[in-house]
Formats: sequence, structure tokens, C-alpha cells
Amino acid sequence: MKVRLKDVAAKAGVAVNTASTILNRRPNSWASKETEARVFAAAEELGYKPNRAAVGLRSGRFNTLGLLVPDLHNPYYTTFADLLDLEAEKRGFDLILENWRTDLKRERHFLEDLSDRQIDGMASFLSDNTAHADFLRDQYRRGRPFVALTAAGGAPIAGDAVMVDFSAGLLGAVDALLELGHRSFAFLNALSEGQDDGHRRELLGRFLHERSGSSLRCQFIRCGHGLDSAFGAAREALRKPAAERPTALIAMNDLAAVASLRAAVELGIRVPKDLSVVGVDDIPLGRFLGVTLSTIGQPIGEMARKTASLLIERVEKTRVPEQVEQVVFPARFIARESVGPAPVQPV
Repeated sequence: MKVRLKDVAAKAGVAVNTASTILNRRPNSWASKETEARVFAAAEELGYKPNRAAVGLRSGRFNTLGLLVPDLHNPYYTTFADLLDLEAEKRGFDLILENWRTDLKRERHFLEDLSDRQIDGMASFLSDNTAHADFLRDQYRRGRPFVALTAAGGAPIAGDAVMVDFSAGLLGAVDALLELGHRSFAFLNALSEGQDDGHRRELLGRFLHERSGSSLRCQFIRCGHGLDSAFGAAREALRKPAAERPTALIAMNDLAAVASLRAAVELGIRVPKDLSVVGVDDIPLGRFLGVTLSTIGQPIGEMARKTASLLIERVEKTRVPEQVEQVVFPARFIARESVGPAPVQPV
């Protein structure tokens, strides 16, 4: 049988309203320290747990944040969720997680659905800033705490944002590969259907042109977000004769890079002797592969801390509504065993 508030009040010998005021730690409580101690002891002895929904509706606070991610199979997002949960817990907040499964229709549904649930604020990895511009403006206009998680350089965002600038990391990877003699590149664009690539293809093309002009080859390969699709696309690109296939492959994320490593193994292509591979995200798994994965890493711990801070400041109203904060974190190239000198091509 569920313990009710009136059971706690009866055991402590106080009125129900008094027990409610004490248990919810309301500042207008006139109860003595002894009475407070008695009420808390009664609640603990009886195993009383307040109805959080009812408390939240009365107080306007649920002490709960929401996070919307595109893919729970990708360790980058689960790592970020875990770090954000730890930061929220330090401040007395819980975290609700939803997964839009790299389905853009599902993403739109959950953006609307989660914002209407019993949460105080929400953060979301966005597939496309432009596609969600109206939603972001509406959240900001209504004063709903929301943090957009996205790549820098896209369409302007209304409201708070935590962004990653991939420019420095991508340029670092390009410079390292060019210095190692690579002149034939492939970029594996692993995306959901209809998803924008966040200008990474444009950035890579510009960096390669600025560094080497027309003296190299670069192919851009579009594939789905899943491992199977990335594996198939990489295998197709790598099965060409040695003189025609890329010697350096940069993948949109580390999972696509891992799939590319497997495709190379099955085709008898040695990494890094015949092919150099670079991913994006610096997932923990990449450091423990048979050939450790070079990657473009993001300061994910700092990003999670800032996301929690921005949301909770909004919830606790320690920032004025007009004070929008958009923080950009730079990515950096991390060289590991999957990158090496370009193979000598037969004359």
C-alpha cells in the first residue's frame, strides 16, 4: 500500500499542510527544527516518496532536464549523455534521454514532445539548424530553457547553444596527411537521409584546394548513418585498383571510420601502410582498436559542463532572459596508429 502525505503527517503529529511545507523545503515554513526533524524521520520510517509530478505542478519546477540524441549506438552520444547526467546530478537535477534514431521525422516529433513534458529544460543535438529555426525561435520567445548542440558555421540560432568548430581539427588532419605525402583523399559523409553535413565537405574541399590546388584527388562519398551503410560505401571506394583508390580516408564520425577499417581488412588493405584513416569524435573505443584510430576530437567534458550550466542558469533564472550565450569549442586533430606515410604508387 502506497504511503501518503497524510500518513506521514499523522505519524509526526502535524497538519498535512505543515508536513508538505517541510518535506518540500519551502522557505515559508514556520516549523521548529524539532518539528522538521520529526517529519523527516516519519517520512523515512514510512518510506514516503512525494509525487514529483504533483510537486512540480505546484512549484513550477521538476528538477529534471531532457536530452535528445540522434543515435544511442554511437558511443559519442552515450558518453555525452553520461557526462551531462553527472553534471546535472551535481546540481540536484535528473536527466531524461530520448533517441531520435537518425530519423529526421522522429527528431521533429521528439523536439515538440519532450519540450511539453514535465521537464525544466532541454538540450538537443540538431540535424539541421535551418530546418528547426522556427522551433528554436519559439522556444526562445516562450522563455523555455533550451540548448542547441550543433556544429559552428551553420545557420544562426535563436537562443543558447553549445557548438563545435571543426575547422582547426579538420585542417590539422589535412596538413598531417599532406605532409605524409597523401594526394588521393576520400571523405565518407555518413548522414541520415536529408541531413545537412554541417559544411564539413565544403571545409575539406577548401582546405585541400588551399594547400595543394589541383594536384590531388578528393572524392566525397555519401552513405547512411549506420555501420552497415558506412562499411558498404567504404568497401566500394577501396575495392578499386591501387592506383585509383584513395590513400587517405576521412570519415564523418568515428563509427564510420571503424567500418572503413573493417572494409580495408576484408579487402587485404593494410592500415596505415596502404591506407590512412581518420574519424571524428574521439570515442573511447578508438583508443583500444587493433590499430588505434586517429580522429578529430571534441572537448566533450567541457561541452557537457557548459550545457548543464546554461540550462540550469535558465531554470534557476540566474541570467536575464535577453542574455543569450553561444559557446564555440574548437576541435583538434589527434594522430594515432591509423595514419602513416602515403604508399609509393607504382610508376
